Amino acid sequence: MARRNGFTLVELVIVIVLLAIVATISVRFVALSTGGAIDTGARQQRALAGVVISEQVTRALREALPTSVRTNGSCIEWMPTVAASNYLDLPRGSNPDSFEAVPLAGGQSANGRIVVYGYGGDLYNPSSPGPISPPATVPGGSSPVTVTFDGGATHRFNTNSPEKRFYVVSEPVTFCQSGRFLYRYSNYGIQSGIGASLSPAMPNRQVLAATLQANSLNFEVMPPTLQRGAVVAFEYVLEDTDSGETMPVRQEVQIRNVP
Repeated sequence: MARRNGFTLVELVIVIVLLAIVATISVRFVALSTGGAIDTGARQQRALAGVVISEQVTRALREALPTSVRTNGSCIEWMPTVAASNYLDLPRGSNPDSFEAVPLAGGQSANGRIVVYGYGGDLYNPSSPGPISPPATVPGGSSPVTVTFDGGATHRFNTNSPEKRFYVVSEPVTFCQSGRFLYRYSNYGIQSGIGASLSPAMPNRQVLAATLQANSLNFEVMPPTLQRGAVVAFEYVLEDTDSGETMPVRQEVQIRNVP
C-alpha cells in the first residue's frame, strides 16, 4: 500500500505560530518605521516654522527706529522707519510748522512722524519740545525740500542730531503672544503702555504663528548707545499638540541705525 505524504496537525500549528510571529514582527517594524517617518516630518516642520517665525520677527525689527523699541517680556513694540535724511535747519520761531531738509533718496516723498535724535525724551509721550513730531509730510524733489507738519500743527525738537539726521517713522507696531498664538498688531496709534489697547479685529491683528507653547515667548531689549544700535534677543518654544514634543528657539537682532 502506497504511503501518503502530508502534514500533521502539530506541524501545521507550528507553521501557523511561526507565520504569526513573523507577521507580528513585520507589522511592528512597519509601524515603527512609519511612526519614525512621521516624527521626523513633524520635527522638520517645527524647525521650518521656527526659521519662518524668527525671520519674520528679525526682518520686522530691523526696520525699527532703535530708540522706539520697548518690551514687557511677552510683547515688543516699535516704530518702523519709513525714510531718513538730513535736515538743514530745525524748526525755529514761536510756532514752527516746517523746516528745510535734504531730499529723500531718489527724490521720493514720505509721510509719518519726524524723529530727531530720539535719545532726549519718550517717543511714546509726544510733546513739544520733544524728539518726535506730529504727523508730517516730506515732499519729493531734487533740491532742498520743506518738511511741513500736517493740519497746521507746530512742533519744536528738544535737541540736535550730531549728524543732522532725521527719521520718518510710521505708527507703532506690536508683536505679542496670546495663548499659543503670536499676533502682529498695527493701526492703533501711540499709547503710553505696551499692549494697553490692542484691537482683536482684522486687519489690525494678524496671526504670525499658532504653534507656540503658552507663555514661552520672551523679548529682551538692550537699548542703543552712541556707539551701537539696539539689540533685541527673543526666545520661544514650539510645541506639537499631538505628541507634546517641544523645540526651543532663540535669536538676536541688531538694529543698525545712526542717531
